[in-house]
Amino acid sequence: MYINFSRDTYLNADADQNPKDEQIDTAGDQIKDFGSITFKGIDYPIHCLTVIGEIEGHYNLSSGSKTTKYEHVIPQLIAVEEDPEIRGLLVVLNTMGGDVEAGLAIAELISGMKKPTVSLVLGGGHSIGVPLAVAAKQSFIVPSATMTLHPVRTNGLVVGVPQTLKYFENMQQRIINFVIDNSSVNKSTLTTLMMKTGEQATDMGSIIDGVKAVEIGLIDRVGKLSDAIESLYQMIEKTEKP
Repeated sequence: MYINFSRDTYLNADADQNPKDEQIDTAGDQIKDFGSITFKGIDYPIHCLTVIGEIEGHYNLSSGSKTTKYEHVIPQLIAVEEDPEIRGLLVVLNTMGGDVEAGLAIAELISGMKKPTVSLVLGGGHSIGVPLAVAAKQSFIVPSATMTLHPVRTNGLVVGVPQTLKYFENMQQRIINFVIDNSSVNKSTLTTLMMKTGEQATDMGSIIDGVKAVEIGLIDRVGKLSDAIESLYQMIEKTEKP
């Protein structure tokens, strides 16, 4: 089921049933509950998924935090892939990162979709937001957006044994492998930026803007919303042709 915002819907609506109000209410609930919306654009129905704030994993974050809940996102992605009415997926990111395993799980689902997918980084696509940004078949970033590349870290109790270091090394390698497999960035360049010191006062890593992200091959193109949607429509048209 998709929300149709076309002009004909409003002109042909029955005043008693008032489908316009019903559709707007449905769209509003979808945005409020899941941070997403399925709508019929000029040519094709597409699903827009927003990844904002902090990506919430196995533990609930504080009520004052803006979060993207992976238990909401995963069923949505499966539904989008299996719904014959939905032709493509647009992922809009403005995230500080969050739970590594949850973020990587979402990224793997997006990268494994057969339907056309496009991502757009607005504001920031930091930390585990990087794999999410590159997971789509075509990625965009606005010039003013930034992306933070840094090593894996954790909060709370850490057991000081060699196995802990090995665990972090393996997790870091999984993230690096995913990023280089889904983008054009060189592994050496990515690793160097992640391990860079002196750029952040209390951390290590690098903060790059939209232009730099495209220069190193991390993101495909610098562009805005209209560019991302146009690219998605072009991809859909190619898949629709016999």
